[in-house]
Amino acid sequence: MLAFDSGLQMCPNVTHQEGKVTDSALFIRWGATAPGREKKSVELFGESLRFLVGLVTSGRVASVEPFFLQPHGGDLEGFFIVRGDRAELNKIRSEDEFQRLQVRAQAVVQNFGVIEAITGDQLNKHMAWFTEAAREVGSPG
Repeated sequence: MLAFDSGLQMCPNVTHQEGKVTDSALFIRWGATAPGREKKSVELFGESLRFLVGLVTSGRVASVEPFFLQPHGGDLEGFFIVRGDRAELNKIRSEDEFQRLQVRAQAVVQNFGVIEAITGDQLNKHMAWFTEAAREVGSPG
């Protein structure tokens, strides 16, 4: 996979670690760049990607994948999916470096957010709970 570094050069990066538990993910989303902050936005994207890839290479998360969206009339322009263990992802979210990057992102892009997502075994548990709840409430009629 290729990604832009802060100088807009294409560079290879590590994005996946085999065999790592992935019961959760972080959906890190952003919208349009705030006017006049385009250069800072590019720099922050590169810095954020290096930080997230570092989490993969250090074995803390299983994978990271960046996405840019085609124009579609909505407020979402791109996102990262960071897959890993729920406890480790929660720990990372509370660390100073992650918090610092979030605060900087809020200053340069619109509609920034970090959302926890459920996948893997956690998704199976979640669906079992939902099925149980649906049976309890029954169908209208």
